[in-house]
Amino acid sequence: MSVRDIARIAVFAALTAAMGLVGSITLVGGVPITLQSLGVMLAGAVLGPWRGAVSMGLLIFGVAIGLPLLAGGRGGLGVFVSPTAGYLIGYVVAPVVIGLIVGHRPTWLRVGLGCLIGGIFSIYLFGIPMQAWLTELSIGESLIKSFVFLPGDLTKMVVATLITMALYRAYPRSSEPEKRQREVAVSH
Repeated sequence: MSVRDIARIAVFAALTAAMGLVGSITLVGGVPITLQSLGVMLAGAVLGPWRGAVSMGLLIFGVAIGLPLLAGGRGGLGVFVSPTAGYLIGYVVAPVVIGLIVGHRPTWLRVGLGCLIGGIFSIYLFGIPMQAWLTELSIGESLIKSFVFLPGDLTKMVVATLITMALYRAYPRSSEPEKRQREVAVSH
């Protein structure tokens, strides 16, 4: 991993943490609606699967050691036994799914699909069962209660796609594999 990779990983972890500072709204089931899942989507789409997962792992590590990086200034081990615990696990898995779908040359379709499948469904896949278990609701009840998050998450999917494609158009070489970037740099 290069210094550039480490810097990008840290920037996306910090960006996602900062998105929690905007505030949150808790409607049902003790899980807040925040902008942080937008950061997760961007990490997977822009950094790729492994760097994106490492950036979210860094965020979760910061939360675990007590840094107030989640919406509402939450942090510490207590969040891992709260209704949000499964969603936090999904934060680390989602960039892998998104990055694998997006690949090295983002297209509108692949970024949108990656954010939908990875940034929404994979986070829900971990979040809803854990929320159900910790709130003592059935999976079906938790699933129905989670529908309140869907409009906002779909909006974040669109925003993540727009930002990713704008970044790719502005900096197309940033999405190329590292080996190809080195080859291009050497040839110039």
